[in-house]
Amino acid sequence: MSLNQQTTPINAGEVTRSLILVVLFGIMLVFGASVLVPTEARAARLKDIASFSGVRNNELVGYGLVVGLAGTGDGTSSSFTMRSMANMLEKMGVEADPNTLKPKNVAAVMVTAKMPVSSKPGSAIDVTVSSLGDAKSLLGGILLLTPLKGLDGRVYAVGQGALTIGGFSVGGEAADAQKNIPTVGRIPNGAIVERGVPFRFNNQHSMTLNLTVRDFGTTMQVVNKINASMGGGFASATDISTIELELPDQYRGNMVPLMASLENLDISPDGKARVVVDEKTGTVVLGQDVRLSKVAVAHGNLQIVVSETQEVSQPGPFSDGVTVVSPSTDIQVQEQNNQLMLMEGATLQELVDGLNSIGAAPRDLISIIRALKVAGSLHAEVEVI
Repeated sequence: MSLNQQTTPINAGEVTRSLILVVLFGIMLVFGASVLVPTEARAARLKDIASFSGVRNNELVGYGLVVGLAGTGDGTSSSFTMRSMANMLEKMGVEADPNTLKPKNVAAVMVTAKMPVSSKPGSAIDVTVSSLGDAKSLLGGILLLTPLKGLDGRVYAVGQGALTIGGFSVGGEAADAQKNIPTVGRIPNGAIVERGVPFRFNNQHSMTLNLTVRDFGTTMQVVNKINASMGGGFASATDISTIELELPDQYRGNMVPLMASLENLDISPDGKARVVVDEKTGTVVLGQDVRLSKVAVAHGNLQIVVSETQEVSQPGPFSDGVTVVSPSTDIQVQEQNNQLMLMEGATLQELVDGLNSIGAAPRDLISIIRALKVAGSLHAEVEVI
């Protein structure tokens, strides 16, 4: 007995289409999963929220003269400018009487600079030049050789060069025009360091980190991240924003590789919920952690207008009366009748939506925020600047 087996032919085109559909479905699943997964907020780097001991700037200051101005320098009322010019000319062998000098093309200035602790003799730093007298503009001026001193009175750099001014000032007898501040300028690489700060970064056996965020949670987060990165308990917090770091033996005398790895650690700063109010400009800034308990708020503007007019009463003809002026006062009171609005801010967006539903202007928000704080419904620190 024989068995007849029947087979169904396979269509290659149908198989190909099925495989394409399966691949497309898989790609859609992967893409959908990547879209649905929330993206983690970018954290701040440690070097953006902390300063390291031994990495700082040193403030320098000096007094100098700017020459070459087109009649916009100090006038004769700035006696210190004339004395400075006379002293400078005497050092160059030129006798000059301060009383006869008219320094219209010269201005007395204060020169300031920030010298990093890593600056070595011969390196260049930027300087800022600010008018000290009654000069109208420093445009086109050149700073003469000026010694820059530190807090200890020693000269650390000397500055000289042409100024760059980001503005101008022109005027006539009836009108003036000014852009930005023409009495302050900068000289890029305008000072040469003559003496370095006696400090060696690699000679430290420990380091102090000062956080700009005053928060215990953030401080402990930094401590844990540093210890996990270094593989030991080298970091410890001494207060709310200070961390002491003991250097391992392999990094003593060679701290740069260690600092390069630590300063790029990702930190998620935290802090108190805060509302910042600038009443001068009507600016209100709410932090992301600001919360609001359920509260009913009604805010209405009260406007009172008082107008005064003078009414003149004339006597009749051929009478013995006199003209009398009597004041007339008109008072108008307008008050908005707004309804109570129920507000509850579990998130910052809900809080903003609740404040916007009242329809208050930014300056009205300042009063509302103060009232909410007094009522105990606003769970944030209100800071007025």
